[in-house]
Amino acid sequence: MDTRETTCCFSGHRPMKLPWGMRESDPRCAMTKAWIARQLQELYDEGYRHFICGMAIGCDTYFADEVLALREKHGDITLEAAIPCSDQASRWNSKQKTKYAELISACDSVKVFQEQYSTGCMLRRNEYMVDCSSTLIACFDGRPGGTMNTIVYAKREGLAVRMLDVSELQAETTI
Repeated sequence: MDTRETTCCFSGHRPMKLPWGMRESDPRCAMTKAWIARQLQELYDEGYRHFICGMAIGCDTYFADEVLALREKHGDITLEAAIPCSDQASRWNSKQKTKYAELISACDSVKVFQEQYSTGCMLRRNEYMVDCSSTLIACFDGRPGGTMNTIVYAKREGLAVRMLDVSELQAETTI
């Protein structure tokens, strides 16, 4: 198993908190994905080989996709899915469920914390990811919620935190 020193986890917003929502064609989404890819490459160059993702829609999906793209270049990378509950995707639309299934099948390992959603399962998942890692990558807009809680916990636990403020991204304007 990979060690904490070479493990990175991720936290980020779901589409409803992102300035571009579900519009992945928005330039700010492309900027976010490129930023994540740069962070992952830098971490790989520093010796990181294991990456943990909570597998939610939105930024988690971007992170998992970028880890898998990096794994295509470097076969020594592993991706772990940390799933708060087995029914995590039950309320998602069919496109989101299909993408989720594809990502889960591409993971090297999957940890499921409980069968059904209950208060606290997301927190347990987030704390597990932090407890197993030495670095956290986060896409965050400053608003309270799970991502903020994960960042606060990671800092308290001494993790390096690489953060992108998605609220500061500017969409390219066309005239």
